[in-house]
Amino acid sequence: MSTTYFNFENLTVYQKSVVLSKDIYKATQKWPREFLFGLTDQLRRAVLSISLNIAEGSSRTNKDFQHFLSISRGSCFECIPLIQISLELNLLTKIEYSELYNRFREIAQMLSGLRSSLRK
Repeated sequence: MSTTYFNFENLTVYQKSVVLSKDIYKATQKWPREFLFGLTDQLRRAVLSISLNIAEGSSRTNKDFQHFLSISRGSCFECIPLIQISLELNLLTKIEYSELYNRFREIAQMLSGLRSSLRK
């Protein structure tokens, strides 16, 4: 992608959330089918919600964008128990869990920072 039409595409937090979504999809492809309609689907929907809310919120007023960023941050938080359960079910290794945890934490912090900057 050489040029962007939508401003949100230039946001680092958006770019990181898209990459994280892709990585979650790849990781969950190898999970047993018995988890497909519960844990796998919920984790995939929650991680997708991060970038989707950034994109949708960017088309709104400043105040509305702040609200959508809060929803995105909530989706990051939602992913934490999902990856913790995945670890406990041996669907993720401790290393995979730790890496994902840190990535969700980083994105949540970036969303908070962006939201704060919009308040000024």
